[in-house]
Amino acid sequence: MISSLALLAAVAVQPAPLALIPAPRSVQVQAGTYTLKPGALIIADAAALPAASHVARDLEPAFGTRFQVATKGRNPAIRISLNGNASLGPEGYSLTIGKSGVEIKAKSPAGAFYGLQTVRQLLPVEVFSTVKQTRDWTLPYVQITDSPRFGWRGSMMDSCRHFMPKEFVKKYIDQLSQLKINTFHWHLTDDQGWRIEIKRYPKLTSVGAWRRNIDEQKADQPHKYRYQGMFSRPDMYGGYYTQEEIREIVAYAADRHVTIVPEIEMPGHASAAIAAYPELGNFPDKQREVVASWGVMSGVFNVEDSTVKFLQNVLDEVVELFPSRFIHIGGDEAPKIEWEQSPRAQELMKQRGLKDEHELQSWFIRQMDRHLTSKGRKLIGWSEILEGGLAENAAVMSWLGTSGGIQAARTGHDAVMAPTSHTYLDYYQSADRSREPQAIGGHVPLYLTYRFEPIPAELEPQFHHHILGVQGQIWTEYIQHPKQFEYMAFPRMCAIAEVGWSPKSARDFKSFMARLDGHLPRLERQDVMFRRPDASQWPAEIGWTPETLAAGTLRWDVSKWVNQPGQYRVTFAYTHGSHGAEMSQVRLTQAGSFQLTSPLSGFAGHASTNHTHTFNVKSLGAGEPVWLSAQMVGRGGGDSAGEIRIERVGNAVP
Repeated sequence: MISSLALLAAVAVQPAPLALIPAPRSVQVQAGTYTLKPGALIIADAAALPAASHVARDLEPAFGTRFQVATKGRNPAIRISLNGNASLGPEGYSLTIGKSGVEIKAKSPAGAFYGLQTVRQLLPVEVFSTVKQTRDWTLPYVQITDSPRFGWRGSMMDSCRHFMPKEFVKKYIDQLSQLKINTFHWHLTDDQGWRIEIKRYPKLTSVGAWRRNIDEQKADQPHKYRYQGMFSRPDMYGGYYTQEEIREIVAYAADRHVTIVPEIEMPGHASAAIAAYPELGNFPDKQREVVASWGVMSGVFNVEDSTVKFLQNVLDEVVELFPSRFIHIGGDEAPKIEWEQSPRAQELMKQRGLKDEHELQSWFIRQMDRHLTSKGRKLIGWSEILEGGLAENAAVMSWLGTSGGIQAARTGHDAVMAPTSHTYLDYYQSADRSREPQAIGGHVPLYLTYRFEPIPAELEPQFHHHILGVQGQIWTEYIQHPKQFEYMAFPRMCAIAEVGWSPKSARDFKSFMARLDGHLPRLERQDVMFRRPDASQWPAEIGWTPETLAAGTLRWDVSKWVNQPGQYRVTFAYTHGSHGAEMSQVRLTQAGSFQLTSPLSGFAGHASTNHTHTFNVKSLGAGEPVWLSAQMVGRGGGDSAGEIRIERVGNAVP
């Protein structure tokens, strides 16, 4: 087992890297520093003035006074021009810091903004504090050339299962912009609540935004935090964003070069809307309510033309609020049982010449695709919109592995990679769940998120341009409080930022962790909660792969961890692949000393992410290696991969 102290010691012998996250494309550090003084002058081209003013506001507490921002003047400390190298693209920039000050060149205001974010990260960490100071700060001499690898670098917030207050949404957008994340995917409707005001249909929020307020501390889904401020009614839980609040948040994000992509779920995850307007359901006489539990619900929208028109009217108001190119319509987890049971749905399916319910869902999605296209927008949905045939202009957000993105790209459609295996940040951060707040399941440690490669190896090069980028998901079934949301997001969103921005060749986990050590104090000074990295966030040294799994019997030398008598916990943790692995005959052996066999057989995979065995080692012989062995086989396929972690958890029991 790699200890945290050993890792820190290994990093300490190296020169301290610039704590830049995400890592720039090219960095050259030179001898010398430049002193930035309070009230200094920033000269910027007119289109870059908003970016300059934004950073001037952010830095005001640290300098005690605001920078002067103008289009011309003498002896500026920072110069920003929009005549940069076109090859760096619209978000790229070059940054030079030397004797004459700071110079940023970009082709667009976005590039200028990102250059300024890099300048901010180059300043001492104290500048991220909100405590007012009046002093000079120094910057190292550097030359940086930088541009993003992908155009979509995103984070998804689910405000439906648990409502996130407006001010927290803005605070989170601040953090995304500092990491050069440019897309905020906002999940606004689901079975458990409708969170966006629609003027034409007021019951969507007067009814659909509220569910029964069960005591979540005593229910079977306890939470680490309880946030009473969200309960606006004594017996109901909920909340929603008014259109005025949404406009405010959209403008706030745009000022930070973050595009908000709204998600309005259909045809599934529709219980809240059907509770408000029963005629939207397949069985209007059936009593419906906003769901107060988690899971995949059977309630889906009916396929009447009137329901399609209702939802298109909703999208019309959404389009007015959000200027984003993409509008997300969900499309996932839509059970077909109600359509199968509804005589009217079956009749309409036949009238439209559709052979099954999958094609019926595709028909439904196509109606929204054509409507959004007529509005100059582009539909994007989760992997399931591929079922029954992909709509003509649609893009896919691939969450069921990467296969959906591959299929979309090969047929000429764009895709965003967002697989559960690496980018679901509501999953546990450690295989040892006893030390973590309750989560929905799964296991996505920091290193696994960082390891993700958005362009699959099996995707042919001519289709690579259809992979728009990468996104981290944070669903909130078990995340009730903004602080817990932050804990799940950070530092894994820092890894997502680097996966999306930095060149593949420049990514190095050890370097990332060293730079992260300098970034975490910035989060502390901004009152952002995060999970502190420990040994569990580094890759394990032993595990299994599809290649080793084929051997059937696997064997590992574990002498460095099992090195004294005691109780040891051995955890087999699935990490990725389309299938899990079964294990049996798990043994610890040492020649001439002992042989311990666990009576348990287990499975590590999607359904039950890890499997744990406990061994009581009473004695060890000197000089002989300790071996761990197991019989392992893939369940349903041989592409499972995982890691094995060994911890001493107590003294040996006599």
